[in-house]
Amino acid sequence: MEWQIAWRLFKRELAQGQLILIVLAITLAVLSVTGLARVSERLQVAINGEASNFIAADRIIDSPVELDSQVLTVADELGLAHVTNMQFNSMVYSGDKFQLVTVKAVGEGYPLKGDIELSNGVTRALPSKGQAWFENRLGGLLGYPKSIELGNSELSLTEEISRLPDAGFNPFASSPVLLIRLDDVAATGIIQPGSRVTYLYQFTGNAEQLTAFELQAKPLLNNSQRWVDVQSGDSPIASAVQRAERFLLLASLLGIALACAAIGIAAQRYCQRHYDVVAMLKTFGASGKQIRVLFGLHLSLVTLLGIVLGLLGGLLLDIGITAFLPPEIAAYSPPYLRPVLLGVSTGLISAFMFSAYPLMRLLAIPPLRVLQRQLEGLQLGMWLHLLLSLAAMALLGYLYSRSLALTMTVVLAVLLLGFLLSVLGFVMIRFGHGIGMKTTNPFQLALAGLRRRARQNAVQLVGFSSALVLLLTILALRQDLLNEWQKQLPENAPNYFLVNIAPEDAKPLNDFLSLNHINATDIYPVVRGRLTHINDEELISGKQAENGAEGRVGISRELNLTYRDTLPPNNKLLEGKFNQAADDVSVESGVADRLGIILGDKLTYSIDNQSFSVKVASIRQVQWETLQPNFYMIFTPEALAPFAYTSMASFHLNDAQLAADGSLLSANQVVLQLIQQFPTISIIDVGAMVEQLRQIIDQVSLSLSLVLALVLLASALVLIAQTEAGMATRQRELAVLRTFGASGWLLRASTGIEFALLGAIAGLLAVIVAEFALYMLKTQVFELVVYMHWPWWAITPVAGAVIVAILGVWRCRQLLNMSCSEMLKAG
Repeated sequence: MEWQIAWRLFKRELAQGQLILIVLAITLAVLSVTGLARVSERLQVAINGEASNFIAADRIIDSPVELDSQVLTVADELGLAHVTNMQFNSMVYSGDKFQLVTVKAVGEGYPLKGDIELSNGVTRALPSKGQAWFENRLGGLLGYPKSIELGNSELSLTEEISRLPDAGFNPFASSPVLLIRLDDVAATGIIQPGSRVTYLYQFTGNAEQLTAFELQAKPLLNNSQRWVDVQSGDSPIASAVQRAERFLLLASLLGIALACAAIGIAAQRYCQRHYDVVAMLKTFGASGKQIRVLFGLHLSLVTLLGIVLGLLGGLLLDIGITAFLPPEIAAYSPPYLRPVLLGVSTGLISAFMFSAYPLMRLLAIPPLRVLQRQLEGLQLGMWLHLLLSLAAMALLGYLYSRSLALTMTVVLAVLLLGFLLSVLGFVMIRFGHGIGMKTTNPFQLALAGLRRRARQNAVQLVGFSSALVLLLTILALRQDLLNEWQKQLPENAPNYFLVNIAPEDAKPLNDFLSLNHINATDIYPVVRGRLTHINDEELISGKQAENGAEGRVGISRELNLTYRDTLPPNNKLLEGKFNQAADDVSVESGVADRLGIILGDKLTYSIDNQSFSVKVASIRQVQWETLQPNFYMIFTPEALAPFAYTSMASFHLNDAQLAADGSLLSANQVVLQLIQQFPTISIIDVGAMVEQLRQIIDQVSLSLSLVLALVLLASALVLIAQTEAGMATRQRELAVLRTFGASGWLLRASTGIEFALLGAIAGLLAVIVAEFALYMLKTQVFELVVYMHWPWWAITPVAGAVIVAILGVWRCRQLLNMSCSEMLKAG
């Protein structure tokens, strides 16, 4: 019986348009979450897929010993493609010349991702047996011989390598690379028990395979084996990818917040529409159980319709946006399952948890309302409504983002908005308390309307402010991220590194760079040393700590140290003063946090078996993503004067470079001249990596722009839904005012002013909450510079007033054009 009544009520109200608002709100919620989830997951997979070319695979296991065969068996069972490589250092000989090289022995199938760039083109082939491909630096150092000796083998040098896809970026690893087949290693006789070898096992597959492999393989690894992916520190774009992924998660999370705001508004309006229906049903003898079942079924039908429409809209949105994406991004297609499940969960959880309190009020409507329409039944329990709403938002946010920091930031921003509404919004709306119902002045009439609808306006402010907060937050973060990346990779970013610069070559090298109009960084001395004590407490290695040794864990390797009198570019002083006294040292903030180093600490180092101590005078923040020399520790020249050093620098070389004699030379010609003049200096070409990195950043920028457009669309829909919510009450008031002789001009002006005031208040609240949210996000999630957006404080209230006034007047245009009799009949 209840099912039949619920179905008839649903069909009738749907045909009459009475369910449009709540169906639109649920549809918006599911569409936003499904669409944003699908688009952001596609972009995340594409960004990671393109970025994985930097490591020539999706995942790598780096091991000093051969990998347990059980791990490879797991990879085979999951259908992952994999290849085994070895890397070790050795001397090669050609006649009376010799050179230390990094031998990269690769298995069949290498590279799994990306291409090998040779001087004569791009290939995915490998050297033939008995052949070796060489990095261009090695050819210059050995005089371009036809063959070389490596251990017991003689290898033909057949191709010159411009770049390997997994070359990585380590300017201190100055040995040129020699690429051979893995099958040729045994014949060299170099690898013996105890030899220092790095085994690199590369894997590639789809997201599900990789996730399953990570879960099964990681427990099988020992402490000396490392799991590497594009987000590990080995990747030069790790920071960019991680920040982009966090931004996409945040944007989708804010989409969920928008959807929740829309459903909360619509649920309240839905229940208000049925107050009279419940009163009549109770008057005709319906029991409380029958009414609960009736409206539970009715709300379920509404929710189901909204979910179906939202899922269809989300999938169409994904198809539409994919059509405009570059082919390399559109080619990636993650599974539909998670976005669809997330959309359905969002529709169900938000619809019922945001409707719980309004539904309680609806079911508590007394039968006497049939005679006295001002009766509304249950008035207590608003705390329950707020608790359920916050719980729903937090649950959905965490289910989506799986990030407690992001979820808590959004929840705290909502709490702050609620607090401000209870203080600032309430005071400003009550400002018109003594104005009454004067109709001679549209401004006074607008203030009176704000006061009469204080509760309804507070709900509207939530919707307006939420939309503006989300827009401001997304807009600011997108711009800050783009600015950060552009600063890291300007057009003249260094594309060559010079290492092993002897002290006597520093001045001639500077002269060469100046004469050839080459834009270079300063030349940085490099001294290898180990940090042994902090405040006279001996440091232990991570391995010693794992074996049960007690003490402070240090850095289990030698560091590259430098000295300098002035703060380097791309370094920001956080604490103290930079190197004032001879025994001062400046420490990078990350390593300071990791080792618990503070200002004034005494650090002891060992260099060439000599110990010396310095005092921590400053803590620096370093932008590691910039392709310029950066260091953990910077000393004064006096502190490192007793020790031998080599130097390094980086520079930018144009495709066509003006030479010292005024002629134009290609970049290769300039590099060749440099090699000939300074044969002991090692030159590392990172130009191809810079270009690939720039392409990844361009794709990330496109991703941020698309997500911003989606949030703009969702915000506009929330504003429209919010404006729709108060139309019934406003229609009755306009009818009364027309009856008492108010002119059409007065009503139009007062309505516009009332909406403008609401928009201005919402804009002011939005700025306050957005500044708070941005502070939390920048300090806790994105690690960006915090600053105030002062123009917002003037622009946003004005923009809010204009946008909300236009929306409000546009939505009320039919009411404002009606005659008094038409309004009374419609009401």
